[in-house]
Amino acid sequence: MKILVADDSRVMRQIVIRTLRQAGFEDHDIVEAPDGAAAQDTVASENPDLVLSDWNMPNMSGIELLHALRASGNTVPFAFVTSECSDEMIAKAEAGGALFLISKPFTAETFRERLSDILG
Repeated sequence: MKILVADDSRVMRQIVIRTLRQAGFEDHDIVEAPDGAAAQDTVASENPDLVLSDWNMPNMSGIELLHALRASGNTVPFAFVTSECSDEMIAKAEAGGALFLISKPFTAETFRERLSDILG
């Protein structure tokens, strides 16, 4: 399976990837994108099984990415990994078709709990 990690912080992408591996998902292919626009292109070219996206990114935010993917008919499972997690953001994410939000800081256990059903 393939996971796309989209975050404008290279360090945060590495932390998410390390946490995925610590959570037991080390056998999955992981691709990265530095913003929502690049992530949209990567979804088209790489066809990931899951997108983990930051909310606030330049060029195209995570919620804009989610809306663009759904508007194009793409139903890839999508979740947010973000430092902000207000009730309003959760409502917007769910309305847009996101599975959930994981707030920073997060743990390998959080990733295991949230992703085991999706990634097996």
